[in-house]
Amino acid sequence: MFIQTEATPNPATLKFIPGRTVLPSGTMEFNRDSASRSPLAAKLFEISGVTGVFYGSDFVTVTKDDSDWQHLKPAVLGAIMEHYMSGAPLLADGQVEGDDEAEEFFNEADAETVATIKDLIETRVRPAVANDGGDITFRGFKEGIVYLDMKGSCAGCPSSTATLKHGIQNLLKHFVPDVVEVRPM
Repeated sequence: MFIQTEATPNPATLKFIPGRTVLPSGTMEFNRDSASRSPLAAKLFEISGVTGVFYGSDFVTVTKDDSDWQHLKPAVLGAIMEHYMSGAPLLADGQVEGDDEAEEFFNEADAETVATIKDLIETRVRPAVANDGGDITFRGFKEGIVYLDMKGSCAGCPSSTATLKHGIQNLLKHFVPDVVEVRPM
């Protein structure tokens, strides 16, 4: 088994690509408290220096503290390889749907605007962000402000503010005149 690694815009995060499906749909994010739900995440959190684990469709993103990737990367690769070679399930409870179903908020009068915003995020933003080992999902729209949830390598990324303000905000304002600002949740 060959696992590719890719740098992300967030220097504290690396993207690991095992060459097979990780999640059939959605995304999942884990911290130390929630890691027991996934044998792989639990194993990764046993590695000193790992602070976050994120699953996408075909990748695992790992976030570290101020430790050096030179020392962490081999241990992370080993844990991922061991997991996939063992045939163990990704999730202990067998439920493999992603955690994208958080409560959304918006005024029903804005339903058409929200549908356009969500379509733009799904078709133009999420694929690009997934390439960088993260995910961005719509959470709400109120008084011209779009609220987005940033996960994986996007959470805590030094360039996330620029991504939101200069990338996503400009895109949404161009196509949806009602949008005045984009903010993280």
